[in-house]
Amino acid sequence: MPERLKSPRLRLFVAVDLPRTVLDPLIEWRAEQLGDVPGARLVAPESLHVTLVFLGYQYERDVERIARICFEENPPGAAFELTPTELAAVPPRRPRLYALGLEDAGGALGAWQGRLSAALHEARLYEPEKRPFWAHVTLARGKRDRALPRLEEAVDPPPELRQSFAPPRATIYRSTLTPRGAVYDPITQMDLSRMR
Repeated sequence: MPERLKSPRLRLFVAVDLPRTVLDPLIEWRAEQLGDVPGARLVAPESLHVTLVFLGYQYERDVERIARICFEENPPGAAFELTPTELAAVPPRRPRLYALGLEDAGGALGAWQGRLSAALHEARLYEPEKRPFWAHVTLARGKRDRALPRLEEAVDPPPELRQSFAPPRATIYRSTLTPRGAVYDPITQMDLSRMR
């Protein structure tokens, strides 16, 4: 049967989620650090995550195939241990966003991201990024593509946020663009607690 030209497409990405024990202090600290920054739009609390692969627009019928490639054919090889490091402005000279960098102890998350990237590319569903993977949580974005203020000095998270943690699950999200920013809805998830 020929392809329907109007087949629905969804804007998708694969991410790992943050545990509540990290989210609550992160939201509080972020409000203190970035709540009054001119032009900064804080990311909704339910949208704080670590993006692994941004797939862009994909056919809705391919969602099950994407989930199979990510969660069944290429499961994580080891448990992830992530540790918050510092607040970063990206890019440093004319920031478009602020993010919390994460140390990927042992490189397990980066290794899985690399396998997902390769497998989805082989399936012709993804074009890998040229820049290396950087584990981070986007905390705030600039409004209307205007540059945000630079960070003049390093900002370290407080001790309660510098504890290592294991993401509870991996999720394929649908991203819907709205005038107030993107809204993320989980489509399918994989429990990562068994990896610990």
